[in-house]
Amino acid sequence: MRRPTRAGWRRGAVVAVSAVCVAYAPIAMTELWPYARPGAPAYGEWLLGRAVSPRYVADALATRIGPYRHSLLPMIVHSVLGGLLMLLGPAQLLTAARGRPRAHRILGVVFAATVYASMAGAGLYLARTAPADAFSGAAFWIVLAVILVGTVFSVTFGVLAAVGGFPDLHQRWMLLCYGFLLTAPLLRLEWGALPWLLPGLPMTDVNQVAITHLGSVVALGALVASRTLDRRGRLAGAGRTWAPLPVLVPAHLAGAAALAWIGHALLATAGPGRRLLWAYLLPYAVAYAVMAVGARRAGRQGRAWAREEWLLHLTGLCLAPVLSAGSAPLLERGLGLDPYTALVAGVSIGGGVLAFTATAVVSLRVMYAREVLRRAAPAVTAAVSPVGGTVS
Repeated sequence: MRRPTRAGWRRGAVVAVSAVCVAYAPIAMTELWPYARPGAPAYGEWLLGRAVSPRYVADALATRIGPYRHSLLPMIVHSVLGGLLMLLGPAQLLTAARGRPRAHRILGVVFAATVYASMAGAGLYLARTAPADAFSGAAFWIVLAVILVGTVFSVTFGVLAAVGGFPDLHQRWMLLCYGFLLTAPLLRLEWGALPWLLPGLPMTDVNQVAITHLGSVVALGALVASRTLDRRGRLAGAGRTWAPLPVLVPAHLAGAAALAWIGHALLATAGPGRRLLWAYLLPYAVAYAVMAVGARRAGRQGRAWAREEWLLHLTGLCLAPVLSAGSAPLLERGLGLDPYTALVAGVSIGGGVLAFTATAVVSLRVMYAREVLRRAAPAVTAAVSPVGGTVS
């Protein structure tokens, strides 16, 4: 039997993600119908009731009615348009892969407009709902707000990159944007899977487990997709690395210290703390291994640009626990949260925020390299005669 090639793995990943998106679209579009009209069909509830139990779904429905009551229309708009985005994403990948720029641009405009409208609906819900009153509590509210901001800024930077003539950066920002959008179907998958691993866990607690790693998981997926699509070995004009040892070593030390503090703080709480710590650490370790191996392999192959991007994201990953540990007391004081809720919120937003920051640093790296080449071009031209000889 032939071993799968890299192209085969890439094709399989695209098919799998597209299948998840297409399958989730009708679930998203009908999810909130029962809140507006009791008894209305909702495919997600039907599937979840058979995957777990009808009581599990009924309890979840009861806990969501209150938070959604005052923002039902904006949330319906958000969920219906979110389902449309699940269909537009694979369509965008297809038009890009098939080399159809006109269709890609038209669908891109529709995609961006739909993101803004969908996020506006979610924003109204968050603005009208106090963090403590939100479904699954204040930590979940904070994570939703951070994902919303990350999604809006990612699509905005993606559009600006396309207009500015940076197709590689456009690709990275749009993949990150779609990664943030994929937190919705991935959360639903955890709604169905985690009750089997942790029997008796209500959906509100499942959400607490899921938010500790969903941001990091989707950001890692966007990075792997970007690195797979970018086959350049070197970036012209890049020069020295922006992630030398004097940067990497302090980032690793600070990250290790912050991880130790987070672990101690979570273990000092009641039973849920240990569960959340494992839910946070295992995906974190996988992400670290993927980035470290990717950077090492690229270095051995002499692919300087690939190594640089892996290292920049690895630096961001190391600093994510530092942001989480530092933001916990700020959230506690700023929003009046209890220490445990503030800690869970801080842990949950660190990975996504630093992945966004790392993508921004990569973008600055690319734009700086282009500026170096632009400034070097007149000097090269002046040093060459009109007939190709060197000026003495």
